[in-house]
Amino acid sequence: MPFNPPGGGPSAAPKGFTFTNSPVLDAVLTTAIGIGAGKFVPCSFVNQALTVSLDQPVFVGGILYVKWYKKNVLDKMENAFAAGYDPALELAKAHTVKSAPTDDTAQDPLFAEDVPWTENLRRKEQDMIDHIVHGEEAGHYFLLLGPKGSGKGTMMFDAMAACDAEGVSMCEAHPDLEVFRLRLGKALNFEYNEDTQTGLFQRRDPREGQSIYPLFLAMNKLEKVALRCASRRGKPLVLIIDNVHHFQNNDEGRNMLLQLQQKAEAWAASGPFVLVYSDDFWPFHALRKTASRMHVLTIYDLDISEALRASRHIRRIAGRAPVESDDLKEAISLVGGRLAYLNKVSKSKDMVEMAKHLLEVEKAWLLSQIGLIPDCDDDVMDEQKWSSCSWLLLQEFVKLRQEQEAALTEAGKSADEELPLPEIPYWRCRQIMTRPDFLEELDRLHIIAIDIQHHVRPDSNLILHAARQVTEEEGFDAVLQGVRDRVDEIESLHRTRELTVRSSELFFM
Repeated sequence: MPFNPPGGGPSAAPKGFTFTNSPVLDAVLTTAIGIGAGKFVPCSFVNQALTVSLDQPVFVGGILYVKWYKKNVLDKMENAFAAGYDPALELAKAHTVKSAPTDDTAQDPLFAEDVPWTENLRRKEQDMIDHIVHGEEAGHYFLLLGPKGSGKGTMMFDAMAACDAEGVSMCEAHPDLEVFRLRLGKALNFEYNEDTQTGLFQRRDPREGQSIYPLFLAMNKLEKVALRCASRRGKPLVLIIDNVHHFQNNDEGRNMLLQLQQKAEAWAASGPFVLVYSDDFWPFHALRKTASRMHVLTIYDLDISEALRASRHIRRIAGRAPVESDDLKEAISLVGGRLAYLNKVSKSKDMVEMAKHLLEVEKAWLLSQIGLIPDCDDDVMDEQKWSSCSWLLLQEFVKLRQEQEAALTEAGKSADEELPLPEIPYWRCRQIMTRPDFLEELDRLHIIAIDIQHHVRPDSNLILHAARQVTEEEGFDAVLQGVRDRVDEIESLHRTRELTVRSSELFFM
């Protein structure tokens, strides 16, 4: 094995300055010069010179790396808004379209989602959604409100598909802000500096441990990307935050909404703008306090004529045989114009049977949430107070529907005439329930729906029919009054106990 002296040998590359052609003589001369220099030059000067000579390449390399990394972060985030692949849009696409069987002996796919209902079916709100998602409505940011299953998300994906997701990115909210941070980073193609090696050249930012700071950092980077793209694109970038009602309605969740809103207000004029939508009403109350550039759009169910046309279209593209007009109207009268229900009913072999099945499921779920318990124990008094107040409101909706039907009969109109869902002003609902805080929970459970005019309606036709079946049962009024009396009795007993204890304390003082 050949001798390999210090400093390399003939095979070492590349070669630098040498005193001689011999590595051994070079090592001897270098050692001698070092010893001699140590006698005449102070050691501190030699150490400083060596440190400077070694640190200069590292220092320059660190500066270049930091510069490159920051530019690379902005380039990657800009690619997230480029036309082509978008994670949310790609997952929403139907890659395999399979028609349902048409023969009566085939198994009925009750809840099959093989065929997208929106194919060649365009809603009247789609034009406005397209303008917003394509970045043609600069100067504002938008909040979309509407009940669950009304078609908000589907219209968003259709608008994104129309422009191939160019200039658009979508992220879904989550109660856990750490999960939301990861989802936002995936949507923006941003790693929150977790993939950087700059820790070798600088100290760690002390704010990195805070939960809200990474989100603030992502928004700042997005702002820089938007400024880079503004002159080239001529229109703003669009960031869609899906289902913001998933944020918790507490200080942490409201602070997150406030941070998003402050950025949206600053961006609305010239930078990217934020489009959020929600199934619940509480985000609107939180955003309305400081909103000046926010526009609110409410998405409603289809009316009867639109629902009939949509149902026939869905059934045709699903490969189902046409049904009788009476059966179609009966099924639509039960589920209404809610697209999520129309999709299931229209693909079924027996539409009426499927609509009745959905009604039974909705009724069972409603009773599981706010069912009355006669002679309840004091441990469930608060829950029964909420349930009894909820049934007071639902009972009022049923009475309004009965009045609508009576007015229709008196006018001599057909029973097939379209009847809108009964609505009650928000302030009146507070009076009926005698508690203002119960409405939010009913909205969160999708038992009621609240629009921008603060009109309160049953969340869907199924909820209204289920509530009507329950309230029209024999003895329901007596059960409801009995539960309310039981709650009053328990509260009176608690007040009596409290008064007795306080009287005893005063007696012994």
